[in-house]
Amino acid sequence: MGRSNPGVWVDPERYGRTGVPEIVLAEGKSDDQLIASVRTLLERRGRVLVSRVDARQREVLASAYPHLETRCAASGRTLVLFQQQSVPESHGGRVGILTAGASDRPAAEEAQLVAEELGCTVRMVQDVGVAGLHRLVPALEELVVQWDADVLIVAAGMDGVLPSVVAGLVEVPVIGLPTPVGYGFGGAGVAALQSMLQTCAPGLVVVNVDNGIGAGAAAAKIARRCAAERRYERSVSIESANR
Repeated sequence: MGRSNPGVWVDPERYGRTGVPEIVLAEGKSDDQLIASVRTLLERRGRVLVSRVDARQREVLASAYPHLETRCAASGRTLVLFQQQSVPESHGGRVGILTAGASDRPAAEEAQLVAEELGCTVRMVQDVGVAGLHRLVPALEELVVQWDADVLIVAAGMDGVLPSVVAGLVEVPVIGLPTPVGYGFGGAGVAALQSMLQTCAPGLVVVNVDNGIGAGAAAAKIARRCAAERRYERSVSIESANR
């Protein structure tokens, strides 16, 4: 464990136990706590994921660690700080992401960044929600049939129906990611979450509202196992051919 003075106690060994490193939640932390958390994890792993970071906190981190490289989601709320020589270990897992609308992009990008940091290749297709359901067909053709994704993350706000539709069409695991996109009754992601939890498509699993971190981590774990199985099958096939 990594205890530091400003009241934080980070867990740099988490990746070895669970396959997912500790991800620093910037929201609610003082500048000293944020800097200390990042420092401890950098010392152990050379890379740090930071979630729910605002513009001022990004400036604080840039000033504290001017020598580090940075990857940042387009929304700006999730970033990776890393030493130049530090590269994520690729394991060959494939994660597909679908968004119902362009407004679901911040959560989807958060999931994408996490999955990529955990060694996955990620492809995203945006704006294929049920209001124009014909758009879904080529998206699934691309991600599932042609690319053979190991798992799909489906981000949706409003009525949150898209994950159920997808889960009823494909055999790969589907993770529903409800987003706080909507208005009036059931806004802020509540209707989307309830809709996904009430799905009639068996096999759909759901993370909490706006939890791109959880969706990306779960998808990466599934994809990692699928990739390991492919490697094993290839090795058995090669061994059999050489006999």
